[in-house]
Formats: sequence, structure tokens, C-alpha cells
Amino acid sequence: MVLGIDPGLTRCGYAAVQASGPGAAIALSLGVIRTPPTDPLPKRLAELRAEFAALMIEFRPHVVAVETVFFQNNVRTAMSVGQASGLALAEAWACGCEVVQYTPNQVKGAVAGWGAADKAQVQKMVQARLGLSSVPKPADAADAAALALCHLAMSPLLRRVRLATASPV
Repeated sequence: MVLGIDPGLTRCGYAAVQASGPGAAIALSLGVIRTPPTDPLPKRLAELRAEFAALMIEFRPHVVAVETVFFQNNVRTAMSVGQASGLALAEAWACGCEVVQYTPNQVKGAVAGWGAADKAQVQKMVQARLGLSSVPKPADAADAAALALCHLAMSPLLRRVRLATASPV
């Protein structure tokens, strides 16, 4: 089972996705963790960490896929996303999960077939690939599901690369 995390301090998307066969997957849960922007930063981070811990207990993922922090123009947003991402990475590692990170372009390419796909295209492909009756909303939850789907698509290749580069004993 893969837990996808689209990190954010105000809205953090998550999706628990289970492979159900070659190229097939089902969504066990999709959602968003929210913290009030009016609360002090330490409180928000503590709440987010507690929510990550609860997700680890509830779903017991083998792998946690987290979007890499992508810096555009807003330094403040990048810092808060980085803090949320760090919490997710640390909590997953502490729980013994394999932890992987993917860039937005890698996710879009794996899920929509094009690294420059827009949000709506990614949401439609997540809907189709998971067999959902409607487009997953909010976008943060869809992005988290796309991260999990990206890992399911990439994991066979990653295994081959690891085997090919492993040192002989």
C-alpha cells in the first residue's frame, strides 16, 4: 500500500492507494489535513505531525510518496511546504516505511502521460485510473493520489535500477 502526501501547512493532501493488479489500483482513502492559518506555527506543525502519525497507524503503508518542494515565487509558501514535507518524510521513516520523493513533472508524466499536464488533466486521470465516480476534490487530495499512482508506476523500474546498481557481495 502506498500513501501519497501532497505537503502543505494549511492544506495537506493524502491518499492511501492499493495496487490491485498490473496497472490497476484502488483508492482506500483520499482527504486533506487542514490547519488553521491563525494558529501559531508550532501548534500547526504539531497537529500536522499527529495527523501523519495517525495515517501511519491507520493505513500501515509500505511506501510513502511525497512531492518534492518546488520553489516558484513565494518564499513564505515554499518554507511552509518544506516544513510539512519534512514532517511527512520524518514520520514515514520513523515508522519504518520506504520513503520516496517525486517532482511535480514526474507525477504528471506518470499519471497523465505529459509532464506539463494541468491540474484538471491530472484530476481526470486520477479519476479514471482509480475508477472513481467523480473527479477527486479538493485538488490536494487528487495530487496525493497522483503521487501514489506515480510510485506504483515507477516502482518496477526503481527495483530494476536498484538490482542493476547493487554491489556484488
